[in-house]
Amino acid sequence: MQVDELYRRRNDIQLVDVREPEEWHAGRIEGARHIPMAEVPSRLAELDRTQPVVTVCRSGHRSGQAAEFLRQQGYAAENAEGGMQAWQQAGLPFTTPEGKPGKVA
Repeated sequence: MQVDELYRRRNDIQLVDVREPEEWHAGRIEGARHIPMAEVPSRLAELDRTQPVVTVCRSGHRSGQAAEFLRQQGYAAENAEGGMQAWQQAGLPFTTPEGKPGKVA
C-alpha cells in the first residue's frame, strides 16, 4: 500500500509498526501499534483477524516480511511501500511517543 493511501485509510486499518524500540521512539505514526518484528508470531492474539492489517518499518523490507507472515496466518495484510522513509518524504505527520516531531531512525 502506498503511504498516501495508508494515510487516508489509517482509521480503518490496524497499523503495525515492526521496527525496533529505538526506531519507534524516534518517530511513529499516530495510532500505530508497536510490535517489533521478532515478536509478531507471539503477539498475533493482539490483532483482529476481521480487520485489515498494514505493516510498516523504516524502508518496507522488514514490514514486507511481516505482512507475508501475517497473510500466511490468515490475516488480510499489506506492507506500507517504502516504509517510514516514504512517509517522511511525503510530508505526512509522525511524532515521538511524547508528541514531539519525529525523525526516521
